[in-house]
Amino acid sequence: MNKPLGIILLALMCLVAKAGSMDEMSRISYPGGKCYLYRVYLSDKKGTSYTLLHPEAFLSLRALKRRARQHIIVDSTDLPISSAYISAIKGKGFQIVNESKWNNTVVIKTRSVKALNQLTQFSFVRKTLKVFTSPDSIDDRQRSSFHKQITSLQHDDKSFYGVAAKQIMSLNGDSLHLAGYMGESMLIAVLDGGFMNVDCIPVMQLVKIVGAADFVWPPSINIYKEMDHGTMVLSTMAVDMPHVYVGTAPKASYLLLRSEDERTESLVEEDHWAEAVEYADSAGVDVINSSLGYHEFDDESTSHKYCELDGNATLISHTASMLASKGIILVNSAGNDGMGSWKKINVPADAKNIITVGAITPEGINSPFSSIGPTADGRVKPDVMAYGSPAVVTGRGTIINDMGTSFSSPIVAGLVTCLWQAFPELNAYDIISLVIRSSDRYNSPNNIFGYGIPDFWKAYQMGRKMVNSMQ
Repeated sequence: MNKPLGIILLALMCLVAKAGSMDEMSRISYPGGKCYLYRVYLSDKKGTSYTLLHPEAFLSLRALKRRARQHIIVDSTDLPISSAYISAIKGKGFQIVNESKWNNTVVIKTRSVKALNQLTQFSFVRKTLKVFTSPDSIDDRQRSSFHKQITSLQHDDKSFYGVAAKQIMSLNGDSLHLAGYMGESMLIAVLDGGFMNVDCIPVMQLVKIVGAADFVWPPSINIYKEMDHGTMVLSTMAVDMPHVYVGTAPKASYLLLRSEDERTESLVEEDHWAEAVEYADSAGVDVINSSLGYHEFDDESTSHKYCELDGNATLISHTASMLASKGIILVNSAGNDGMGSWKKINVPADAKNIITVGAITPEGINSPFSSIGPTADGRVKPDVMAYGSPAVVTGRGTIINDMGTSFSSPIVAGLVTCLWQAFPELNAYDIISLVIRSSDRYNSPNNIFGYGIPDFWKAYQMGRKMVNSMQ
């Protein structure tokens, strides 16, 4: 793969090593032919058919309960896009492929750039931005075969966690589990580029998957035949096979959301991501894991600059920075650019009030590929660190060791979920603070390790003190 992927993919050496097990791909014409996608910024939400007096019309009961528990008021950003504006745009012949209510934007499809002139007559259109130009052809991915029984080149039968023992114990997550917190009643959304064979791998049949959705345009016929990056990410949290492999939140429920198209790299994927997290919010998720990141695109003129890494300049980071205020914790991978010319974290890893996770080796030193901070506005990033070469379950149902902050992130996300299960009375900001304050470099952070390696049992103990002081 010679294109930079939004998903924080594996180091080159691992890609080579896995070449024999990569899913077979061939080239096909781009679905729908030549087209362009434009982000349209709207001025307001006048004409919406929804009202803040009846949020149950656009937010689930679970979402409303989560907000009520954290004393969060539903506001105008939560209102869906104006249906009147949607109708007016469609009336000009444009297809709407994406909506973001928090940003008050839509993405439209057109076959003619000149057709955009039709939007200038609308007073509610503030500006437009081209976010995608279709390629001539793309890879056609086929579903790979899989093992009917999980296979592994390594074993650790003595540990309850099997081969996942060290990556959990390094964060003292096993102590949190022993206290009875393994994610029950919690809902985690996983944003990724595909979940190859999650619907058929036997070990994945035990995972509590409550739903799946695709926000990429054009959507996949089946997200379970797309890349297995999401499968591996999910496994670090969700697999529950004692003495073989146990993830960091094996009793949680999961919502699988595809927002990344690995075959192209463009700004529109940030729009896909924003729509996906808004959907996750409306479904009532507690925690989101996003092993995704962007800075360089196929259209180099749209690539991000370091000065944009302020947690707000890009649409994706602006959206990410809103999540805690909606009562959701975002855990995001830092990126794998530490050995490249960019070196810095990607977006939305620069977002505010999230947990950005970098990678360490089993010896506790930083993995050289792990992206570094600071943000453009001087904040410490990454926030915390975790294993960057953990054991994962692939889309073929095989346990391997893989590399990337893509996997550091969900290991932490699962334990964040378990911690929040222990203290449902605390809000998103409280839990984020506990995780960071429990980390071993909290008093002397830097832009390589952030605040260091979190200790989730220490975070639990601090949480108990916090809750007791509130009573």
